Amino acid sequence: MSASKSTDPTMLSRLYGRVKGHKLRPGQQELVDQLLPAIAVPAEGPVTAEGLFGYDRPLHFEIGFGGGEHMAYRADMLPDHGFIGAEPFLNGVVSALGHVRDRHLPNIRLHMGDALDVLGRIPDGALSFVYLLHPDPWPKARHAKRRMMNDGPVDMIAAKLKPGGEFRFGTDHPVYVRHAMMVMARHEHQFEWLAQSPKDFLSRPGGWPETRYEAKARDVGHDVWYFRYRKR
Repeated sequence: MSASKSTDPTMLSRLYGRVKGHKLRPGQQELVDQLLPAIAVPAEGPVTAEGLFGYDRPLHFEIGFGGGEHMAYRADMLPDHGFIGAEPFLNGVVSALGHVRDRHLPNIRLHMGDALDVLGRIPDGALSFVYLLHPDPWPKARHAKRRMMNDGPVDMIAAKLKPGGEFRFGTDHPVYVRHAMMVMARHEHQFEWLAQSPKDFLSRPGGWPETRYEAKARDVGHDVWYFRYRKR
């Protein structure tokens, strides 16, 4: 398999918003200085299971992993699978590094930056799962092009998933729900929506842990929606 030649990730997305929050404590800085280089996705070349983990295995990719709790849960549950996470926010990366250290998770690799820079280097048909959980909704209409759930990124996700692979999307923002459903409706030739009734997207599926962003949303009374799509 070769990396896709039809889609240039640099034409799809740019990073918006902040990438750094509060100053790191010494222990956190040590994680960045020592652990991150050891498990970072290489800056160049194809991104493959063999290259990252030494042998072929099912690959998962999480776009914007936040604090990394979902990725760590899944990696702990599926130790023979490989997990790639991309997150531009330094403090989120530090949190994920803490999970990797504390839970002894050798099957995680991280990229601090734009997810599409890495996704574009993964061979077509190589991924078993792609996750996009509680992305920044950019609720103003003039910012809609900044949303990850748009035609270009969705085309790339479809290309990188193997037939039968799964794309999971979750949000608590009604504007993003409407936008995402409109986008995914345009991609029915690529994805089958795995929902038979409203309860299928109003209840968290098994193996999908609650993230800190989901908990915050529920604390302020927001509904949360869960979408699962199978690559045709």
